[in-house]
Amino acid sequence: MKRLLAIATLLALLFASPSLVSAQTSNGEEVRAMSFNIRLGVAKDGNNHWEKRKETVVQAIKEFEPDFVGTQETYGFQAKYIGENLPQYSYAGRSRQRDGKGEQCGIFYLTKRFDKLVEGHFWLSETPDNPGSKSWDSSLPRMATWLKLWDRTNEMSFYVINTHFDHRGSTARKESAAQIRKFASNLPKGSIVILTGDFNAGVNSPPYQAMFGKSSTTGESPLMDTYAIIHANADEPSGTFNGFRGTADGARIDWVAVSRNVSIESADIDRISFDGRYPSDHFPVTAILKLK
Repeated sequence: MKRLLAIATLLALLFASPSLVSAQTSNGEEVRAMSFNIRLGVAKDGNNHWEKRKETVVQAIKEFEPDFVGTQETYGFQAKYIGENLPQYSYAGRSRQRDGKGEQCGIFYLTKRFDKLVEGHFWLSETPDNPGSKSWDSSLPRMATWLKLWDRTNEMSFYVINTHFDHRGSTARKESAAQIRKFASNLPKGSIVILTGDFNAGVNSPPYQAMFGKSSTTGESPLMDTYAIIHANADEPSGTFNGFRGTADGARIDWVAVSRNVSIESADIDRISFDGRYPSDHFPVTAILKLK
């Protein structure tokens, strides 16, 4: 992991101008972030198969108009379709499998607003630089895709991380959360970080605590849960897995998190539907942010 981070930092310094590296202020224009598990396109979902709902996935993204969206369970043909129908976005992502096949944790970002300075990928395992690797009790290889973007509007850079934790391995989810937290902590001091993902874990679960809780060894987490801050006193249902039924009484397993130098203007669960049908078995989750 340290080697990966060192390479990424070096590349950012080599390919970014001095003004990009040193800029620390923002003119306050908001950044609209979305996390969206679009449900793998090869699933045998009957009337909810990808071919019968792909237009609604595109429409759901259009409705929110994100500056970037982190997608999970994304096959290459799904990324291609979204990109063709939302040409204002560029895409970054790769398969979690060594052979290049299978799901991706992709990131779509507005081409006219952002320049990609660095793109990186690591696996949620004890050998994160080894494509397709898995550890602990993970049932499948899991990974994170990250970008360092230059925001032309705010004239500053920030990091986006997108991930998807294992759906079976409880130890793997907790260790993955600790790994993501460490990655964010090891970025250059003062870095702005936005994290999106399907974490397959609810609020106050061990992975949630590993991500956001105060540690006796490392202290305060570098990351904050946007929804928990905005809705601290709310008691409405906040489930994000809906099973194509629109239910909201389960756990909030999809999150948008940010570093502590980000102002959270809003954070929501988007329960959008079209003629009573839902674009995915997860609700998209969104946040409107201001970078400091």
